[in-house]
Amino acid sequence: MAAPTSSEERLLTPGEVAGLFRVDPKTVTRWASAGRIGSIRTPGGHRRFRESEVRGLLADLTSEATLPPAHG
Repeated sequence: MAAPTSSEERLLTPGEVAGLFRVDPKTVTRWASAGRIGSIRTPGGHRRFRESEVRGLLADLTSEATLPPAHG
């Protein structure tokens, strides 16, 4: 199955992303400003986030959180 093109991919609002990560929407905006998560701007200047990128980041963070601590 091919990856969806940007025109087909669902874009999430800061509030939707915040709900997935269980953080405040302002935190999501700060992450975007700091480059921790990619965002695009609508013609009206609002931030939107690609669902695939958000879910990938969430999966990475979730797997890191469940790994046993490294011994070294």
